[in-house]
Amino acid sequence: MKNSKPSYKLKLGFFVFIGLIFFFGIIFLIGSKQNLFNAQIQLSTTFQNASGLKVGNTVRFSGISIGTVENIEIINDSTVKVDLMIKDDVKKFIKTDSKASISSEGVIGDKILVISQGSSQSKSVKDGGKIKSFEPIEFDDILASVKISAENAEIITDELATILVSINDGEGTIGRLINDEEIAKDLDATMENLKKSSKGLNENMEAAKHSFLLRGYFKKKAKERAKQNKELEKEAVKN
Repeated sequence: MKNSKPSYKLKLGFFVFIGLIFFFGIIFLIGSKQNLFNAQIQLSTTFQNASGLKVGNTVRFSGISIGTVENIEIINDSTVKVDLMIKDDVKKFIKTDSKASISSEGVIGDKILVISQGSSQSKSVKDGGKIKSFEPIEFDDILASVKISAENAEIITDELATILVSINDGEGTIGRLINDEEIAKDLDATMENLKKSSKGLNENMEAAKHSFLLRGYFKKKAKERAKQNKELEKEAVKN
């Protein structure tokens, strides 16, 4: 038969060999991702809401993938238990006071479980241990919070617009100050009187300095200020 030729058998064997390499390569990649070829320990934690976490999702510690979610089980109407399989060589870094939280890879990426760093004084976790958790923040809750903030901003904007309209119409004290020309003139006159009063006060002080009765007083004050300045200069030089 034609199919019994050596060349045909050689080609068939070659394709079978390539297929086996491809098959074992896929198994190796999947096993590496699921940590099937590394020594592992099991940890567990509980949440009130698993927030879309699935079996097979990645477990991270300090930004590094250290394991996967092995099982998710509903314990009761308010508790969900999550079992984790993590690499044995990283358990020494995970402390008994470390906490688990559910996050996302990007805005709409897959869910991941993140383990926080514990305190250096705490002991390391053991196989079969349990760690505490942070409840995840739901995206719907974030949207509700943003909606409330937007509504409050809208109310504040409307109130500011109403106030500005009232001011432009000359209503209220600020409106009268801005729009009433008579009040503006009175303010200008008041400022001018203050300037004149200040100038007169300066002139009176200069005259008092040259007065026979007060000359000694001002000289004494000048000497005291000079002495204080010298002491400050000495302190500055020492420092």
